[in-house]
Amino acid sequence: MPVPAHLLRHGDQETRPDLLDFAVNVFDGERPAWLAAALRDSLDEVRRYPDPDLARTHLSHLHDRPACELLPTAGATEAFTLVARARAWRHPVVVHPQFTEPHAALLRAGHTVTSVVAHPARGFALEPDRIPAAADLVVVGNPTNPTGVLHPMSAIRSLARPGRLVVVDEAFMDSVVDERESLAGTRQPGVVVVRSLTKHWAIPGVRAGYVVGDSDAVADLAAQQTPWSVSSTALAVMAAATTPVARVEAHDRAVTLARWRQVLETGLVRRGVP
Repeated sequence: MPVPAHLLRHGDQETRPDLLDFAVNVFDGERPAWLAAALRDSLDEVRRYPDPDLARTHLSHLHDRPACELLPTAGATEAFTLVARARAWRHPVVVHPQFTEPHAALLRAGHTVTSVVAHPARGFALEPDRIPAAADLVVVGNPTNPTGVLHPMSAIRSLARPGRLVVVDEAFMDSVVDERESLAGTRQPGVVVVRSLTKHWAIPGVRAGYVVGDSDAVADLAAQQTPWSVSSTALAVMAAATTPVARVEAHDRAVTLARWRQVLETGLVRRGVP
């Protein structure tokens, strides 16, 4: 099914040398020494095919989930493609505003997608009662890109029901202090969470992400994955990002982002920008 051009156009296509680039959405800071070391050391592994088992084990410990509920992916975008291909969805729904790739992936897989658009007048809040009862797939961002709205965990969990898969795009959850409202550590049938490591650590070229959630759904996604799609370098980043040192720095970065966000919001309001 053709994908409309507006779903394929991303902000980085609008940048010019005289503009500040807010499009890539990565943390503006120095690369940590432990991350630089992991990237360099991963080159020693590229003579072999990548093995995701170690990264999966580290991620399972991080979220206190069994390994069968974890799937490393080549960034969050691969995860959305796997979701689109995993089942013969009859009534997929994407909650907008939202990163457009989940919607585009569903169209590429031949599905007809229903959009549910959150109202700006209500703060772009998720309204579960607006999701069609017939929906067998619901994709929602939390916190949502581009609105930045953090939906309550309870609202997202209420979307789950038999015969439906709820996919939560948590690519920016690590920018939230203490990751409150994250479902990555919560076991619930019919719910999977998509995470990205490239935003917080400013490595979008590495393509490091993963899915955590319902084991049956994760198995369906894994069955669609191209062998060795996740590089040795991406897997090394996944393992390194779960260490105690990395987790402390991740928290510190979230605190810094909260401070920067407040400065930006205050400055915009003073200039009359809502």
